[in-house]
Amino acid sequence: MEYLPVEVIGNILSRLGAARDVVIASAACRKWREACRNHLRILSFSSDDWPGYRDLMTSHLEILITQAIFQTTGLQGLYIFMDDLDEFSASTVIAWLMYTRETLRELIYKVRTTPNVNILDICGRQKLEILVLAHNSITGVEPHYQRFPCLKSLSLSYVSISALDLNLLLTTCPNIESLALVNPEIAMSDAQVTVELNSPTLKSIYVEAISLDKFMLEADSLETLHLKDCALELFELLGKGTLKHFKIDDVSVIHLDIGEAVENLEIVDISHFTIIWSKFYQMISKSSKLRRLRLWDVVFDDEDEFVDVETIALCFPQLSYLALSYDLRDGLLHYGLQGSSYLENVTLLELGWTVVNEPFTDWVSGLLKRCPNLKELVIHGIVSEAKTHEECQILAKFTSCIVQLMRKYMHVDVQFEYE
Repeated sequence: MEYLPVEVIGNILSRLGAARDVVIASAACRKWREACRNHLRILSFSSDDWPGYRDLMTSHLEILITQAIFQTTGLQGLYIFMDDLDEFSASTVIAWLMYTRETLRELIYKVRTTPNVNILDICGRQKLEILVLAHNSITGVEPHYQRFPCLKSLSLSYVSISALDLNLLLTTCPNIESLALVNPEIAMSDAQVTVELNSPTLKSIYVEAISLDKFMLEADSLETLHLKDCALELFELLGKGTLKHFKIDDVSVIHLDIGEAVENLEIVDISHFTIIWSKFYQMISKSSKLRRLRLWDVVFDDEDEFVDVETIALCFPQLSYLALSYDLRDGLLHYGLQGSSYLENVTLLELGWTVVNEPFTDWVSGLLKRCPNLKELVIHGIVSEAKTHEECQILAKFTSCIVQLMRKYMHVDVQFEYE
């Protein structure tokens, strides 16, 4: 180790990341301390790295972080996230940011501060590329002053911000590609809560735990859209048909519109969602490039609606992954086996149930026949703690039937995942 250049040692310490490990390692010798001081690029203070942070008084923790930061020059990544911490002093946080802002490329700050620190003011017009904020408030965004010319990724969690400031914040990031909004507190002056966002460069957006009347997104370059645990009356995407990955998980929305130009869609993942299949099918039916389709715990709004495998096979010929959850209501089987078209390219099939019964085995058998090139089958199920004798018999019979069935498909790798 003594023959390693000091720059290489600095790179090794940067890969450690966790501040406590860096401090311990740098105590090895004078050369390592020099590497820490002049060539350390990333420093992380996280209660996940060392639970002992939780036992320290906030003032003591601030002193330790200050000492560690001020012993470095040229930090490019600063990560600070502490669980169950009261609040950091604003003056201390400002000192950290003022000392590192000219060289920082990545800033992750997930601690409450009193009073609130305007991180946009301090870090604007610098070289920041990744900004992750939590438990802070953002007010009075000034697009002409608070510019982030290099920022590519922005994440806001539990942040208080108005709809206007949120849109203005995007305009201050002319090269932004990724946006994440997790449980934001959207301040509105009107009774109707409406968010309108516009970004020509945005490629990926993730929205979680948000409740709005209207969410309108104009993004001509968007490729990935993921909505999770949201309650929306209207969601509308305006773009130029660049969307490739569309995912919805446990979302309540009355009107959903992702545009008509969906020819480039490659992944559609819908779970815990109520839809009118005819409208949704009309939305994605032109997606001939679709490679992955997941419809899991989907409730159809119209009782007479059902989806058949024939429709899926004909509309999505390039499909290589298919995931469906078994649902039999009033004798009507969703994802029925009508028709005779094969899913030629499907190599991975995931099937699941909420309540196992005898027809489920026949359904699995029918789908296997429709996938001649299948390589892997994953069966998901729910097993309650208390089961009646009849339920145990059904589960045992199902297991025996699957064993017999898979003897016909020795080339298929079968896995079971139970909850």
